Amino acid sequence: MPHSPSDPSVNHLELESWLNQLIAADQFKDYAPNGLQVEGCPDIRRIVTGVTASQALIEHAIRNKADAVIVHHGWFWKNESPCVRGFRRRRMASVLAHDINLYGYHLPLDAHPTLGNNAQLARVLGLTPDINPSSQPVTFGHAGLVWSGQCDPCTADTLAQRIHQALDRQPLVVGPAERMIRRVAWCTGGAQSMLQDAIDHGVDAYITGEASEQNFHMANEADIVFVAAGHHATERYGIQALGNAIHNQFGIPVDFIDLDNPI
Repeated sequence: MPHSPSDPSVNHLELESWLNQLIAADQFKDYAPNGLQVEGCPDIRRIVTGVTASQALIEHAIRNKADAVIVHHGWFWKNESPCVRGFRRRRMASVLAHDINLYGYHLPLDAHPTLGNNAQLARVLGLTPDINPSSQPVTFGHAGLVWSGQCDPCTADTLAQRIHQALDRQPLVVGPAERMIRRVAWCTGGAQSMLQDAIDHGVDAYITGEASEQNFHMANEADIVFVAAGHHATERYGIQALGNAIHNQFGIPVDFIDLDNPI
């Protein structure tokens, strides 16, 4: 339905400034620009959030009469073609034709100590993060993106069942089903390359989103349980937390659209 002049709103640049400060976007050297990636109308009264700025999500935003789309996986990734052709043209044409602002927040949204994907995955899975003397989560690995902590002691098989129930997705698990798990490390999304960091940290299990061929051998030979719980499945929660923060700050309706992805 059309917006009413009395609806709460925020200027698109004011929103970007507030978000950038909230999640310390300028502290990260990222693979894509963080912040306002495509400029639309100046007054934002309704927002759609999602994991990835796909054509399907954009069409949801159009149907919802949204003025902005905010995602974890935006556009303009390093090393991808800069040519606006094919599906990239269709996506961009859609947001421009409907005057929609597109915001993307990648590593800053992974790393935020309360709103971020790692923090929110810990909440969903019932993990207790390690805390340093500054009362911040213990982090390590590339850009400090890997977290560590405790889980309720259980076997690897039970941990897999808990993850399946919490994320509604059957995880890929490497390691003996009866292995006892007490100490875990995790990093959402495509962080399978940080398995060695988890091994060096001395945990019983490492949880991430995706798997690579070498993870099987590394996990078995290092005696660590490796869990690939889904890139999309592990990164649904940070963007929801960010949307809730926007709604609480500005009173704007924010709709999270979960377009399932088996990867």
